[in-house]
Amino acid sequence: MKKLLPTSTAGSLPKPSWLAEPETLWSEWKLPAEELPDGKQDALCLSLHEQQLAGVDIVSDGEQTRQHFVTTFIEHLSGVDFTKRETVRIRNRYDASVPTVVGPVSRPKPVFVNDAKFLRQQTKQPIKWALPGPMTMIDTLYDAHYKSRKDLAWEFAKILNQEARELEAAGVDIIQFDEPAFNVFFDDVNDWGIACLERAIEGLTCETAVHICYGYGIKANTDWKKTLGNEWRQYEAVLPKLQQSNIDIISLECHNSRVPVELLGLIRGKKVMVGAIDVATDSIETPEEVAATLRQALKYVDADKLYPCTNCGMAPLARHVATGKLKALAAGADIVRKELQALP
Repeated sequence: MKKLLPTSTAGSLPKPSWLAEPETLWSEWKLPAEELPDGKQDALCLSLHEQQLAGVDIVSDGEQTRQHFVTTFIEHLSGVDFTKRETVRIRNRYDASVPTVVGPVSRPKPVFVNDAKFLRQQTKQPIKWALPGPMTMIDTLYDAHYKSRKDLAWEFAKILNQEARELEAAGVDIIQFDEPAFNVFFDDVNDWGIACLERAIEGLTCETAVHICYGYGIKANTDWKKTLGNEWRQYEAVLPKLQQSNIDIISLECHNSRVPVELLGLIRGKKVMVGAIDVATDSIETPEEVAATLRQALKYVDADKLYPCTNCGMAPLARHVATGKLKALAAGADIVRKELQALP
């Protein structure tokens, strides 16, 4: 029988200090090139072990083999020049130096498939793999070739589909596309963003997910959140069309956010990864706090479709904080699971 309320993480987990600088996004690798492949695999095993000890049901690689959830994928593509850099505004929030699209983009070889095969060998648990979504990819680049956000996103969607099909063949159970840009560019999302996402999942038989959050717990994101007022209703603009899409699971930020929980009603019928862990604070939730968030979500999400999760990735957090939060997630889910099982 399938487990009720299976827990998972939204994406990244902290890297060990011998691999990369702790609590830092885009941290340089500390190991020399010849030692790095083994070091990444060791870190993946460590991250998996920590998830298992914490009681996480659907495990991941913790994104141990990548510096950043978007740029590491793009680094492996043709048509993007990392030496030609431009400063762009990321999600209308902060400036970053990014590579330039200089020609047609393509994927000469698989990017994460060998890592996924390695993870599959380490566990019999369901595994989830995260890929950047097409719209978030184009928001992390300067485009000097296509000169069209939609056209570039469509090309990326085709490339992501190639990668996703091979990840599925490698034994991945859930393929998740990270689309924080869906919380910003509402017209584009509804005009062509969801269509691009559906192109990325074309032909897949494994479960698919889209993760839409308010970002890592970095200053640029927390400052932005302070400007959003008492109610964060961004999801309202995109959830109705996502409810009609072919995506199986929608992953949302819920705990300690000002998202009105009733917005979950807009996607009734979909499976929902409910973010019950705040990644923007070092404070570790109690299991009861997690349980309270899940109980609120259950008013709008059927119990067999609720997947307790983290709000976003936890790469910028200290390892002991992230581990504590994962344990709280598992314990909180267990409280509510027992309550549901006790119902007549």
